[in-house]
Amino acid sequence: MSEIETTTTSPKGQVVIPQSIRESLGITAGTRFAVYGKKDTIIFRRISLPSKEDFEKLVDFGVKFAKEEGISYENVIKDD
Repeated sequence: MSEIETTTTSPKGQVVIPQSIRESLGITAGTRFAVYGKKDTIIFRRISLPSKEDFEKLVDFGVKFAKEEGISYENVIKDD
């Protein structure tokens, strides 16, 4: 992936990532990207869901933090 390649947009605004770049980065159908655009620059960054283990660590952190702060489900959810 040392050379610059070009691509065009389709009438629907779709952009094809050149095959050599897809192959070198392991991009397959269904790969998700965050997209940022400013002036004449567009940045694509591959995104993925966290692993189950990472997600469970995040949940455990949230539960621990809520307990330490005295936040409970009953205090947050109220009937209207």
